[in-house]
Amino acid sequence: MLTREVARQVGFWLMLLGVTLPAWGSPEEESRQVWETSLKPVYFEGRAIIEGAAQHIIELKAPPSAEDPALVPISIHTKIPQTENQFIRSITVLIDKNPLPLVGIFEFTPASGRADLAMRIRIDDRTFVRAIAEMNTGELYMDERFVRGVGGCSAPPSKDLEGSMARLGKMKLQTLDEPEQGKPNLTLLMISHPNITGLAMDQIRRSIPPPYFIKEFKVNFAGQPVLSARTTFAVSQDPSFRFFFVPNEDGELTVEAVDTKDQHFTTSYSVRFKS
Repeated sequence: MLTREVARQVGFWLMLLGVTLPAWGSPEEESRQVWETSLKPVYFEGRAIIEGAAQHIIELKAPPSAEDPALVPISIHTKIPQTENQFIRSITVLIDKNPLPLVGIFEFTPASGRADLAMRIRIDDRTFVRAIAEMNTGELYMDERFVRGVGGCSAPPSKDLEGSMARLGKMKLQTLDEPEQGKPNLTLLMISHPNITGLAMDQIRRSIPPPYFIKEFKVNFAGQPVLSARTTFAVSQDPSFRFFFVPNEDGELTVEAVDTKDQHFTTSYSVRFKS
């Protein structure tokens, strides 16, 4: 379960910071050392990861400096279509020096058409953000960007926290243009949820609320899987995702999301083509 993964990762990270973290030099060097010695062995033990040629498959875009470290926009752009014979099976997003490095693991299918993804994340330090794509044939490709941001996970919730709680679980789901049959359609999913990190002080109550966030969601079209994800509090408050799907016929695009209190939220979007 993801909640166990969160506990394991937070404990591991605190141990790392308190016991084994040496003075590595520049923030870039520190971040790379964390990746090489701690994250890569945990998530991709013994597997080769292609980096130099990764941009032929995947490209990560992120700002070099975070204007608001609790709301850092990133986008992942893929360079191949999703077909039955060749497709990106999953993309793992990691932030080397976050208290919890895992942002999410996003699983795609040929029905996505393109495995592109965009979201907003929290960045707690000067660190590399990484996107690692796994092909259906098993090869791994990685792109990375160094982002200067401090305190995104420990920052107090936004002023709209009460509004986010009042709208809890409400979702917006829609294509960003008129749906096109047989082509990848860019789609927006927004979920109202505080996505509390468990690391930030509630300035009114003077206490630190426990972690509380969207831990997974699934997207289907006409009953077929398009995208599924396991996510953590490194995704910003009121999560927002952009992704693609290919509708070959009229149907319902549906989303089910689950948070760490096992509350389930659902929504749907009707896709109809003009005859």
